[in-house]
Amino acid sequence: MWRTGFALLLTLVTILAAGWLVMRRGDIPFDALELAYALPESEFVTLDDTLKIHYTDTGPRDHPTVVLVHGFAASLHTWGAWKDALQEDFRVVTLDLPGHGLSRAEPADAVTIQRFSDVVLAVADRLDISSFTLVGSSMGGAVAWTTALNAPDRIDGLVLIAASGWASTEANPRRPLAFKLLDHALVRALVKDLDMSVMVEDALRQSYVDPTFVTDDLVQRYSSLNRAPGHRATLTRLIARQGPYASRDALAMIDKPTLVLWGREDNVVPVRNAEKFKAAIPQAELVIYDQVGHLPHEEVAETTIQDMREFMLTVELQALDEQFIEAAGDPRLDDMRSRP
Repeated sequence: MWRTGFALLLTLVTILAAGWLVMRRGDIPFDALELAYALPESEFVTLDDTLKIHYTDTGPRDHPTVVLVHGFAASLHTWGAWKDALQEDFRVVTLDLPGHGLSRAEPADAVTIQRFSDVVLAVADRLDISSFTLVGSSMGGAVAWTTALNAPDRIDGLVLIAASGWASTEANPRRPLAFKLLDHALVRALVKDLDMSVMVEDALRQSYVDPTFVTDDLVQRYSSLNRAPGHRATLTRLIARQGPYASRDALAMIDKPTLVLWGREDNVVPVRNAEKFKAAIPQAELVIYDQVGHLPHEEVAETTIQDMREFMLTVELQALDEQFIEAAGDPRLDDMRSRP
């Protein structure tokens, strides 16, 4: 009997091993990825003599600067609509964080939110940008509020879009299955070298309310960029990390105009966290979009862009007390300057 059981177990292990080998996928070289996914305005900068960062820098240089930071497993492509619209009136910088998009990866033990924040500031330094409005989506939101706390003199305004950072105090039953699976170390170890396109597609479908956003091209781009050398190790490290966590006492130190944007149907970061950011940050204003998921800057791009423009008016008016800045296409700024 034990021989029969052992034979069945051995057969099962063999089948699983064979499946793992069939699904295994190697890295895609950066040359091939750049050919497929670099934008006409793509540029690269090397930090610390080793870290190559992909970014774009568009719009008038003498207008206020907006820096856009993407979320987990995403890339600067998520900001396409925002960049195209805002660059008419603002200097707009987008970048791929280390281990994402077309930026190179660092060793796994260097993968932290603090390091990402340092990279954002380093890119701004290389572009001679002294201060800017910082926008972060999801994990990029955690990068954004961390930067606002650590370098407040560099931040003119803060925009948090479905930002991560609050410690979970209750289960989120709507969380995508892919993220639930990756919470387990064994699963991360098993899948880090596999074809992740099925899990990627599931996570993306859970991120939008409108299913038409999840195209084959979108799934292919996410899956391919996540197979860049070192990127899967970065992503599994991020899934395993703990913190930094937001707290009301810490966020109360942010004294800049802040806009919090959220989709009411967010399955990834619960909308209840939006109220936490609103309550914690003194100057925060909150906008929640009905029938919108985790990526409102994509799903309702025109509406969020309009809300961003209105917010930038607040940022610029506050800056009038500190320095002279060019009006970003809004005549109300010129009217304010003409008043005694």
